[in-house]
Amino acid sequence: MKETIPENPPLGLLLRLVHQHWTQAVDAALDAAGFGDIRPPHANVFTFTPPEGIQVSELTKLAHVRKQTMTQAVEELEKLGYVERRPDPNDRRGRLVFLTERGKAVRPIASATGRKVDERWAELTSPEEMEALRQSLRLLFEKVRDDAPARSGDAEG
Repeated sequence: MKETIPENPPLGLLLRLVHQHWTQAVDAALDAAGFGDIRPPHANVFTFTPPEGIQVSELTKLAHVRKQTMTQAVEELEKLGYVERRPDPNDRRGRLVFLTERGKAVRPIASATGRKVDERWAELTSPEEMEALRQSLRLLFEKVRDDAPARSGDAEG
């Protein structure tokens, strides 16, 4: 049964539905590759963890999620063997998050699948429309990011 959407749907609804399509494709590819224990909240850890490691507080800022949300994702991924935490050599009290070899194996699968979804969407529309959408969303994100009032506390997520 085809999903129906209201006439003149809110942009947020369209963004969510398209994002869900993208996420489902990536989740299916990860599941097929033996990474079926990864959940959508874990994606931010894989996306933003650099090779030199990163503190949870920095991951939180980059991903725009609450510290509690990121801490839970890191703890879950640590138990599953995708990340490890090590002492931060620049902060005696801090710990850095690193991807393990298993964690590093996730990125190429997710990236390749994301590219395939992008290519399919370009076939369904056109490469020019997809590039225009990408540029419009990037510009909008930069403007709303720069326009956002400084908030105390954690980011939403």
